[in-house]
Parts: sequence; structure tokens; C-alpha cells
Amino acid sequence: MLPSGSILCLLSTLFCTWVLCNAQSDSGTPVIQLRLAGDKKKYHEGRVEVLYNGAWGTVCDDDFSISAARVVCRELGFMDAESWLPSAKYGKGEGHIWLDNVHCTGTETSLAQCPSNGFGVSDCKHSEDVGVVCSPRRIPGFKLTQKGGSDEGVMVHVEDVRIRATYSHRKRIPITDGFLEVKEEGKWRQICNEDWTGMNSRVICGMFGFPGEKRVNLRPYKLLANRRKKNYWGFSVNCTGNEADLSDCKVGREIEMKGNLTCEKGMPVVVSCVPGRTFAPSVSMGFRKAYRLEQPLVRLRGGAMIGEGRVEVLKNGEWGTVCDDNWNIKAATVVCRELGFGSAKEALTDARLGQGKCFPAGIGPVHMNEVQCSGFEKSLTECHFNRQALGCSHEEDAAVKCIVPDMGFTNRLRLNGGRNPYEGRVEVLTHRNGSLVWGTVCSDSWGTMEAMVVCRQLGLGFANHAFQETHYWQGDSSADAVVMSGVRCSGTELTLDQCLHHGKHINCPKGGGRFAAGVSCTQTAPDLVLNAQVVEQTTYLEDRPMYVLQCALEEKCLSKSADNADPSSYRRLLRFSSQIQNNGQTDFRPRAGHQSWVWHECHRHFHSMEVFTHYDLLSLNGTKVAEGHKASFCLEDTHCDEGIQKRYECANFGAQGISVGCSDTYRHDIDCQWIDITDLKPGDYIFQVVINPNYEVAESDYTNNIMKCRSRYDGQRIWTYNCHTGGSLSSETDETFPGLLTNQLSHR
Repeated sequence: MLPSGSILCLLSTLFCTWVLCNAQSDSGTPVIQLRLAGDKKKYHEGRVEVLYNGAWGTVCDDDFSISAARVVCRELGFMDAESWLPSAKYGKGEGHIWLDNVHCTGTETSLAQCPSNGFGVSDCKHSEDVGVVCSPRRIPGFKLTQKGGSDEGVMVHVEDVRIRATYSHRKRIPITDGFLEVKEEGKWRQICNEDWTGMNSRVICGMFGFPGEKRVNLRPYKLLANRRKKNYWGFSVNCTGNEADLSDCKVGREIEMKGNLTCEKGMPVVVSCVPGRTFAPSVSMGFRKAYRLEQPLVRLRGGAMIGEGRVEVLKNGEWGTVCDDNWNIKAATVVCRELGFGSAKEALTDARLGQGKCFPAGIGPVHMNEVQCSGFEKSLTECHFNRQALGCSHEEDAAVKCIVPDMGFTNRLRLNGGRNPYEGRVEVLTHRNGSLVWGTVCSDSWGTMEAMVVCRQLGLGFANHAFQETHYWQGDSSADAVVMSGVRCSGTELTLDQCLHHGKHINCPKGGGRFAAGVSCTQTAPDLVLNAQVVEQTTYLEDRPMYVLQCALEEKCLSKSADNADPSSYRRLLRFSSQIQNNGQTDFRPRAGHQSWVWHECHRHFHSMEVFTHYDLLSLNGTKVAEGHKASFCLEDTHCDEGIQKRYECANFGAQGISVGCSDTYRHDIDCQWIDITDLKPGDYIFQVVINPNYEVAESDYTNNIMKCRSRYDGQRIWTYNCHTGGSLSSETDETFPGLLTNQLSHR
């Protein structure tokens, strides 16, 4: 008979063996489940977590590789891995560190098959937790399997998701109502609504670009479902409401498949979403809570596409940015839904594009720091945040990319004949004689603003150039006929047909063919901003004799009364310095090449842009009372931020431009850097400067090309105060500067 101690030891050994065997597959490989967790900005990235023996744990970054990342991503149902990130990039995990020193070849079907120290054998800390970024595409036919007898933390894995509209709503754009269906093993399946919640619907609406969901009358859908053969998905879904995508939700209970009796107490899930006002078929359908009629508190700036950009908030009448400390997908989704979009695709940080990031840096104050949102706030301003932004610069501006509804914009417009997908002749799909035909756009009045709208509609970014001749691009000969003329855009439209145009009454004297409109698009653009403080601090008056102003007279830098002025007379000049910073994503270059620059003999220099800036004095009702202009005889990098090398210098007929992160300064003591106010009467005025007024060069944001100041002139002295850049103040504050109302950039 065995001693009692030996019996206990034997029982213990048998129990341990049973536990380990229970955690093995038939092939002897441990059964694990994976998930992506942590502070994620996209649904297909995160900290790698492993479910083993009923407990979730992490993976150490020691010896981890892209091959191991590929195994992880494929095990999760993604096509491939894009990268992997060490040192707890997605935050520190909790509990066990299950795997360390993982060595994969990339051909394994499970991370458990890769050689490692063994489960639970690790000398790592959670500061070494590894994360991966998978490709967004799913593996066709990937089927979710519950491993290890537990569905805790298992995420939804399907090939695709759609809202299938009823026949009466099929032609409505966007599709907001219908049966929810998921694609698995190549077949579309319905979800049983027995366990369906409003939080689930919120996630679905968000992933299709809608800010909210609403209750729906199920009676007509039930009648329709009863007449159709149903093919249910095998699981229910559990969403918290904060997920950006259905794939971030957890799988619920398994649905018992009983043929026609499956989901007998319920019916297929139906969702009904509320579109943002921008995308609503009618204004009354718009998401009222998101689109306040009063001054908005949050806006996006600097993005090439609708629904993306740098986040700015309004405080005390002044717009400012948000520091990216703690910035995450929850806060980004609050912003997106507040503005009438869906969930956030990405929460972006380090927004300074001059250093290879995502959006141009902002100007003005940083209003919010360390933002923490639950994800259910109606506005970003309701989230907890630190009002102190110490240590935050505009290189840390937070930005977002939101999901927007599928409006079919790219189906009605195309570029043809170009050398690459980003350029070509503009062709429009339109109704002619009862059928849909492709045709060209008349190039009369075609310019940068129109090109901006085309590039945005096609999802190709910003406009690079607008072309009025396209004979070098061989488009579709069957589409040579002009179907659109007289196009005038403000630059904010979502589609070309929203711009002013002649409608059915085409008027194009030059015709189409070689004179059809064309564009080239780019993912990056410059963004010039005038330093308002420099203007305010350097303004003064000078009385200058006419005989030393002959070159300025030749270049039309004086008022009209100077044409007949006595050479011994004096002109009174309002002088100032202007410092123009390029806050954009790419260098600002003159549109014209060296060979077409204009030589001015009097000043002995070339003009790369005949009109680079307009200088105006306006009465308080917005009427122009004095004016000046500045040609760009020298665009160069006068001063650059730390770490940025100067690239452009005018000396010796050098290349002209303003690099990203650099500024060009026109000093107050050079010719034409003034407004001639000789004929001005004493009074109160608006002093206005407009950069790139004719839109010769495309920029990511034209609203900040205007600067306004208040000025008071008593006949001998002038005071300039309250200078600010366009778009930096609330609309109510800007109303005290009426020049903005009658001198909009879009007046053209």
C-alpha cells in the first residue's frame, strides 16, 4: 500500500497532466485564442494577447519578428501583417506573459506552433508587451472557431458586412436602413435579433459612416423576412457601443441551428441609421444633434478628404488645437460623430506633416490636453481634459480620419488619359436623351478651386494643377462632347455637380477635345499662413518723395493718383513687414517654371508670380479705400524651424519656393511692401492682407490666407491692433471685421 504522501503526489501529477492535456489540440499543439487589445487606433492593430488555460496574457517582444506578426494576423483572420511594435506601444497588459523568445518562420497556422521558452516561462515585464499592425483585408472564407471551450474575448471574424436595403430603398443614397448581413465562407447570412441591442446598432451605424441610430418599425421587415429563405450566422454579437467596427465586438452565444425554427423567437436584425446633415437626402433627415445651426464648437482643418483633418476647438471666441497626449480612438470617435460622420477610422498624433506625419500643424493656442472620453459624449468639449498645455507644441496636434457614408461619388466622375491615376482629362457621367453618357467639362473659367473639388470627389487628395488644355491626354473619344460648362466652385463642395454651372444649357465657345478641363491631384499640399503679430508690430507711416518711387510706379504699387503726381511731391506709405510660414505638407513652389518668369528691368529681378499678395485698406462697411500688391520677385527660405535645412535662395537666379517649416520674410523697407494712403481721410479702417489671392498655387487651406487688423488713422499717425488670421476667431467675432463678409476669397 502506497503511503498517503505518495498518493497525494500521484493524484497531483494526474491532475496536472489532465489540465495540460486539456489545453492541447489533437496534434499536441496547445490550444490558444488570440486577440488585439490595448490603446488601439485601428481595428486591425493592437497588443497581442493570448488566451491559454482560461486566462488572457501577453507576448514579450524579445526575438519577435515580422514572421511572427504574420502568424498572429493570419490566425486572427487578416490577410497579412504590416508591422510589429515592441515596448508596449499599445499600453501595458495585465496578468501572465504567456510567451517569450518566440521564433516563427511565418508558415505556422498558430502562434502556439512557433518555438518559444514555453507557456508562462518568461523574464519579461509588461513594458515589453508586443503589438502588431495587420493588413485591414480579411481572409476570404475565414471561419471563426471557438478554441479551448471558451468564447471570452473572442472577436467577430467575418469577411464582410452590409446593410441590405429593401427594394423600395435600393436607389436611395446613402443606404441607411435595411437588414444587417455578414459574409462568411462566401455566403451572406443574417444575424438573429434575439440578443441584439441598441449598442450593436450604434456600432453598425458608425462603421457605415453615420453618427447615430434610431428605432425602426419592424412590422414591414417581418412580413418581408417571412417570405424569404433565411440563412442565419451561427453566433450573436456583444458590442459595448464604443467599437469602431463589428470586428472589434465580441462574439456572443452560439445560435442553435434548427432549420426553419432557427431564431424562432426573433427575426433577422434590422438597423436604421441617421445620416449627418452633409449626407442626408434632405435637411430634415440630418443628424440635428451633431449639426448645430449655431456656431460649432469643434471643426476639422487641413484634410484632403471630407471627414479628416486636424481637430480644432473653439474657446472664448478663438479656435485652437488639441494636444495628442492620451489621444485615442474613443476621443476621435466623439469628434467624428459630433461632426455628423461615423466612427473614427484612425486617431492620429504628431500631426506635423513637415516631418512626414499626417496633417499640417495648426496655429494659435493649444486649448485641450490629455483628453479622456468615454466615447458616448455628444461633444469633445464634454470629455475630461487638462486645460494646461505645458510642453505641448503644434507638432503634437491631434487629428482624426472619420468613416463617411458611401455616396457613390466616384461613380459619376473619372480622369482619363493621364500617365497615372492622379491626373487626366475630367469626364462626367450625365443624362442625355434618356441615357447615361460620359462627356467632358468646358475649360472656360476652369481653375484651382474646381480642380480641388474634382480631386476630393475622387478621393485623390488635393489639386496640384488645373489644366485648360488637355490635348496631350488621349481620353475616351466617345466622351469628347462637352456635357458641363460654366463651372464655378467655392472649393468646399463635395461633388462637381454641386458647383454653379450652366446645367442643360451648355455654352462652351472653345468646345471640348483639346480644350477639355483636366486636373492633376496630389496627396500633399503647402499651406501658407501670415504671421499676424509681425504685421501688427512693424506697421508705421513714411512720407517718400515721388522721384524715388519710379520703379514702384512702373510696377503699379502706388494708388492711381500717383500717375499724374508731381515728381517733387510726396506719397504717404503705410509700411509693414510680412512673414509667411509654410505650415503645409509640401513645399510652396511658383506654378510657372524659370523659363516663363517675367523680367522687370527697373528693379532688375524676375517675378515668379505676378501677384503674390494683395494689401488693402477697407472701410468699416467693407468698401476698399486703398490698395497695394506684391509680386513674388523672391520666394525663399528666410528662416527655418530647428532641424530644417534651407532649400530655396533667390541669389544667382536660384530656385524659388518656401520649404515646409520655413518662412519667407518681406521686410518693411523694400519696395512695394506698403499701401499708398496719400489720399486717405482720417478714420477707422480694416487692414487686410491676402496671400496667393488668385489661387495660382494649390494649398490645403485657403481660409488662413487672409489676415485682418483694425486700424485708426488721424491724418498723421496710424494705430494697428487686433490682427488675426482668417478662420482663427469665431464667426461672431469675425462679424466685427466686416471686410470678411464682402471680400471672401471665393468671390472670383
